[in-house]
Amino acid sequence: MLEDKNQERTSLEKLGEFGLIDHLTENFEIKHTSTIKGIGDDAAVFDHTEKTVLTTDLLIEGVHFDLSYMPLKHLGYKAVMVNLSDVYAMNATATSITVSLAVSNRFPLEALEELYAGIALAAKVFNVDLIGGDTTSSTSGMLISITAIGEAKEEEITYRSGAKPNDLLVVSGDLGAAYMGLQVLDREKEVFKVNPNNQPDLSPYSYIVERQLKPEARKDIVELLKEMEVLPTSMIDISDGLSSEILHLCKSSKVGCNLFEEKIPLDPTVISACEEFNVDSTMVALSGGEDYELLFTISQNDFDKIKGNPSLTVIGHMTDEREGAYLVTRGNTKIELTAQGWNSFNSDN
Repeated sequence: MLEDKNQERTSLEKLGEFGLIDHLTENFEIKHTSTIKGIGDDAAVFDHTEKTVLTTDLLIEGVHFDLSYMPLKHLGYKAVMVNLSDVYAMNATATSITVSLAVSNRFPLEALEELYAGIALAAKVFNVDLIGGDTTSSTSGMLISITAIGEAKEEEITYRSGAKPNDLLVVSGDLGAAYMGLQVLDREKEVFKVNPNNQPDLSPYSYIVERQLKPEARKDIVELLKEMEVLPTSMIDISDGLSSEILHLCKSSKVGCNLFEEKIPLDPTVISACEEFNVDSTMVALSGGEDYELLFTISQNDFDKIKGNPSLTVIGHMTDEREGAYLVTRGNTKIELTAQGWNSFNSDN
């Protein structure tokens, strides 16, 4: 959390906009044959033989991230993950990204090099091309906008709208860790503000803190489902909380849902952190957000294909729309699901 006052600082004015873009992107290589022209012209050119999927996200300092505890390299990585996750939620393969950045003059060149190191790592690990973007000045703070482009066969694209009554509701990984990691970081930030000499020991919280600072988009789940020959009937990624995403699927597919509390996958470190912060682990899973796991529905006929896979958990089933969307508690009580997820327009965030 301490800033090194002795670190080198190169003003962005020295490079100018085009010099800055050239400098930050000089080590990015084009990997996909579908990318005909990347950075260096008025627009990128690509040639997809399949259907094109496109998504974009905007991240704003003070709203979506806090640089007092978010390393810039992690921020670059996470900004890419947020977008790739949406591509994978369409059951598509991500191929390329554009990165647009607005920064104030408090950011030196070295800070942006760190940010782009994270972007470069994400592009390398997830095999996507950086094909363009923009940089400009900001009157305050940092703003990052990334667009991700992917491709998929038309018959394999999975929308939110295909779920049917009796379909099984399945989630990848575990839930709530990113939210609890944020609680730990916020707490340690307040302690640090009171006593800057008190460096936090985050080792007991390493899993949940990493889930907040460096999430991983679930490309592997899309590949796993293809290997299993399972085509989801609907799918969404969990960015705003489980309950909110379930309700999106229900609304788009015109179905209801029974979600079983006892089936919600929670890592032991999440459960212990919830006890420490005196919060309910089920509510954290339902409303926490930023897990970037995939939530999808499958036909009951595909249950045997996914049964027993450690990466997937059946957490409920879809019902007739008139039955509504409910959480079935461990005590077998039905509670109506409400969208309590993160909302960027909520003044309480």
